[in-house]
Formats: sequence, structure tokens, C-alpha cells
Amino acid sequence: MHDSIDIVFGVAVLVAAVAASGHAVIYKRDSRSAALWVIVVWIIPAFGPILYLLMGVNRVQRRATRLRRAMVRHRSAAAIRAEEPGTHLAPLARLVSQVIERPLTAGNEVEVLVDGAQAYPAMLESIESARASVMLASYIFDSDGIGAEFVAALERAHRRGVAVRVLVDDVDVRFSRHPVNKSLRRAGVPVGVFNPPFVPARLNGMHLRNHRKILVVDGALGFTGGMNIDKRYWRPEAPGAAFRDLHFRLRGPAVGHLAEVFADDWQFATDEALRGELWFPSLGLAGDALVRGIEAGPDEAFERLRWTIVGGLHAAQRSVRILTPYFIPDGGLISDLNAAALRGVQVDIVLPANSDLPHVQWAAFGQLWQVVERCRVWMCPGPFDHSKLMVVDGAWTLFGSVNWDARSLRLNFELNAECYNVEFGARMDGLVQARINAARQITMAELNARPLAVKLRDGAARLFAPFL
Repeated sequence: MHDSIDIVFGVAVLVAAVAASGHAVIYKRDSRSAALWVIVVWIIPAFGPILYLLMGVNRVQRRATRLRRAMVRHRSAAAIRAEEPGTHLAPLARLVSQVIERPLTAGNEVEVLVDGAQAYPAMLESIESARASVMLASYIFDSDGIGAEFVAALERAHRRGVAVRVLVDDVDVRFSRHPVNKSLRRAGVPVGVFNPPFVPARLNGMHLRNHRKILVVDGALGFTGGMNIDKRYWRPEAPGAAFRDLHFRLRGPAVGHLAEVFADDWQFATDEALRGELWFPSLGLAGDALVRGIEAGPDEAFERLRWTIVGGLHAAQRSVRILTPYFIPDGGLISDLNAAALRGVQVDIVLPANSDLPHVQWAAFGQLWQVVERCRVWMCPGPFDHSKLMVVDGAWTLFGSVNWDARSLRLNFELNAECYNVEFGARMDGLVQARINAARQITMAELNARPLAVKLRDGAARLFAPFL
């Protein structure tokens, strides 16, 4: 009897090891990751397959795809399509057209709103002036401080007959001290919670975060960027201590792209389909910028924004300017950054000297040595800078919610916009240069001079880069 049990157990362990290692060999994108899992599975044959099942299989992407597979995504009436820019950036526009079906639109106006001091008043004013509809999505939306002003403005809009829809992320609702969903519901404002986790997939649900920031008023005025609705960005009593960030106001056909993304997310969260002139009016010319919205997430064309960033690096001829609060790129992006620099492109990466997430900054320092020899890396002093921006040759700008880390590029639902416009690009280039002028450059000597304990801490933090 004992011998039979041992034989059955041995066969089961063998089958599990073969299945787990076979899955890793076939489906792991990185050969090193596949090799590591095969070693783990066969060195620990009884527990290796279990570890692989729990930690090695990408359920996040599969679950995200399954949850939204049946949803009919909305696309508004044909916008004013733009021809490819007649510059060296035409291949970049062609690349982005291959990874996202949305067209590049002509006739847009884009304005930068620097920090909460400019962004919040403009957003509140737009809500107060709304006549037909308001769409608002924010990853973090706290109900205290500046958030209370947004709640009040949304309630007033709702009471005067404006159709208001507010979407918040489940992670913020569950872990914020002042979640906004209860305040909005008490005010009668329709609110949806994106991706409430379902048992037993609660842990996987934690990874499916809606990191997008969208405000569309009357279907014609749009706001997007990196700014959450959070009192840390709004310090009227001490403006110099507030978090820094960039937000953007759009007019023109590209506003329809923001509305489409919101409508898709709202329908997923609530089953309500937003359609018609109330949400999608006809949009005419408002400026001379070519703009396209680019949404990405584990359920959509995988790594759209990563492909867009790679395309921008390859298209650059003179300069690449990057602002990001979190910088933990994978090996491929590091190679592309260095390749651009080796071609003679001046690559500047500007990071905040003071981070709101120290462990993420430790991980960044754990791999900065891979870029500082060929790219210039700057540490910007002052309050935490949450700005996200990429400018190529002062003519192409990528702005929105994505960070330079694995979570943003592989796990989060993100929204960015690309803009082909020399005047706007030059202004964004100047904005980055102003930060560089006040910053300190990181050198290889400085990285090498870190104490051993600090190097070990940073290296250990880097091991968790895919989950930070």
C-alpha cells in the first residue's frame, strides 16, 4: 500500500514538474526567467510547480482580458484625421498607427497646466461651467482638502441637471483615508469603482489598477496628464511645499479620444453605455496640433505605450528629454536609451531628488549605473515632482499617466497622448531645461561611492522592480 502511494505521488510530482517547466519554456518572454523557473521546478520538485503556479503564471493579463472581453468598446464618429507629419517623425506616427487603431487627429489645441496651482482651478472652472455632461476619472481622488472642492463642484453640476459620471479605482477606495465614493454617493452623483476584486482573485485584482486621469466637460473640453486629485498637490498656505506635476488641457477632435476611453472604462465598471451627442458631440478645429490618445493596459494591445516610447527613442535625431517620478526601465528600454545616446542624441533623464516612495527610488538607484555613462541623469531638488513627460527633438511630446516602470508599462490601465507640434514641443523642451538648470547631475563616481550597505539595499529593492 505504502509503495503504491509513493509511486502515485512520484508520478504526480513528475507530471507537475514537466507541466510547469514546459509552460515556462513556452510562455515566458524572457529566456532567463524561463531558465530560472525550470531550475526552481526541478531542484524543488514537490514545491517548485506550486511556486510557479502561484507566482510564475501571469494571471493579471489573462484576468484583465477575460473581464473585458465581452464589452463592446465605443468609438465616436470619424474625427478630422491628420496626414503623417512631413518630417523625420513620420515613421514614428506610422509605428503608433500600427499599435493602436485610433487615428492621429488634426486641429487640436494643447495647453500645459503646471502644478496644482494651475490645474485645479482650471478643472474646477470647467466643471462649474458644464452645461451637458462631465466625465471624471482619477486614480487617487481623496474627499478632503482640494478633493472636497471637486465633490462640491460635481454636486452642483449634478443638481443643475448636468449628466455627471465619476470613476475611481478600487485600490484608492480601499486604502485611502478619505475615499471619495461615499461622499459622491451621498451627494447623488453617479460613481463607479473600477475593478472591485473578486474572491479568490483579490490579489490579482490589486494589480489591475486604473491609473488614468481624465476629465471631459460637455464632450468638447478635455484634461489629462499625471495629476491626481489630492491635497498634497494643493498647498495654498505653503505653495512651495506642494507636490509638483503637469496636467494638460485639450480642445479639438482628440478630446473624443479621452471620452472614448472613459466610456469604455465606465461601461466595464457599471454596465452603463455612454452614447450620443450628450457625451460625443461633433468636434471642430481648435488649433494646429496633431494629437492622438493612446490607452494601454493588460487587456488591450499589450505594451502599446512601451512601443510608442521605443519608437520615440529610435526616431530621435537631436535630443530626448524625459521627466518621470519613477525610473525603473527594463533591459530593453535601457538598451534603447543607450543606443540613442551612442547615435549622438543628447538624452536627459530628470528624476525627483525627493521621492514619495523611497523603496522605488532605491530600486532606481540600483540600476542607474546602466545609463549614466551615456545618458545624463539629473536629480531635481525641492518637493516631490510627479511630472511625466517625454520630448523628442523639441517636436514630438508624449504626456499622460505612464511612468517608466514595469507596473505602468505592463500592469496598469494608462492613458497618454502624443502631440506633433514644434511650438508646443519647444515649450515642453524649455520646461524640462528649466528643471535641469536647477538640478544636480548624477555621475558614475557618485554611484560607486555609495556605502556597501546602501548598494545592497538598492540592489535588493531592484529585485522587486516588476511589482513596484
